[in-house]
Amino acid sequence: MVKYISAAEVLPLRSLVLRKGAPLDQCVFPADEIAGCFHLGYIAEGGVVSVATFFPEDYPGRGAGGFRLRGMATDPEFSGRGYGAELIKFAINELRSVNASYIWCDARSAAVQFYKKLNFEVISEEFEVPGIGPHFKMISVIEHL
Repeated sequence: MVKYISAAEVLPLRSLVLRKGAPLDQCVFPADEIAGCFHLGYIAEGGVVSVATFFPEDYPGRGAGGFRLRGMATDPEFSGRGYGAELIKFAINELRSVNASYIWCDARSAAVQFYKKLNFEVISEEFEVPGIGPHFKMISVIEHL
């Protein structure tokens, strides 16, 4: 089940997933002080097993109405069960209702296929995120019905 959660509920799971020596500033992200920011959690087996944060931020050259996905993380014990995909689908429906135009993110190289299945496209060359590894910028247009 997907639900809105607080920034405090997001950070422990992000820290667990980014434990590979990532500096703390890679685990901290814009939170509730940004108007329009929201955090989602997938609740299963009595706890939060997947999280994602969305906040308004336009991608350069892509126009207004953008939202950035940041802080996507799934507990490794629950990986591959579709929880992350459910968070993104829920967010797209929520963002559609406020006339958002697109979602963009920095995706780990290993997650590119995951995002492509959710209609994201690669829009950059590969780049390195210190302490985490190679990434690509990706974007998905929100279709309005």
